[in-house]
Amino acid sequence: MPLPDSSAGAFIRLIELSKAYQEGDRRRVVLAGASAEFDRGQFVALLGRSGSGKSTLLNLVSGIDRADAGQIWVAGQELTALGERERTLFRRRYIGFIFQFFNLIPTLTVMENVALPEELGGAAPRAARRAAEPLLDAVGLLDRADAYPDRLSGGEQQRVAIARALVHDPLLVLADEPTGNLDETTGQAILALLDRLTRQAGKNLLMVTHSPESASWADRVLQLHRGRLQPAAAAAGNGRAPAPQAAVHR
Repeated sequence: MPLPDSSAGAFIRLIELSKAYQEGDRRRVVLAGASAEFDRGQFVALLGRSGSGKSTLLNLVSGIDRADAGQIWVAGQELTALGERERTLFRRRYIGFIFQFFNLIPTLTVMENVALPEELGGAAPRAARRAAEPLLDAVGLLDRADAYPDRLSGGEQQRVAIARALVHDPLLVLADEPTGNLDETTGQAILALLDRLTRQAGKNLLMVTHSPESASWADRVLQLHRGRLQPAAAAAGNGRAPAPQAAVHR
């Protein structure tokens, strides 16, 4: 899928997004007119209480789920105007996803897990492996390429998941509580690695977290409150001060 011209304007635009779920006899509103714009290359953290809709927002931006109303633009492409197959192709080519519980395939080796997105995109196995090797080297696990996920620590599994999310050179990386299943020291190391690998390549990173300390790595911090996005101050975690925040549209 060719990418539209995205040289002008915001890299990501969320316009009046609404999303609700039916839970028995009750309709639960998760997003109610949420809007924001993100510049190219920004690391954005999204804070909010459990159940506030943070993961739902990531699923909408990735095209996994569809909004009830509103628009989502990524790099000049309106995702909300695409059908399911087109959204899947867009996600495979331009978006990388990192999960809290790693989501590695237990029957595949570390190398096979990392190479998988390239193979799903049509690359031959040998070419996919060539693409995976420098990423595994960057996360310090090239020597574990033939190991299976159950032989790795939690921090090592998350490093593999980061390599997998970046192997197809996505424009946008979405991280859903990437340190939530790790101890504090390992979590900080994962954030440092993620920050380096995404900023180094000029990628956008949108990270959901419940931790103000984790959010302090970001250029910009937003709070999801009552279905809307609003600015939030990052707490002093590792001493990395966030950059000035741009306007949030409501």
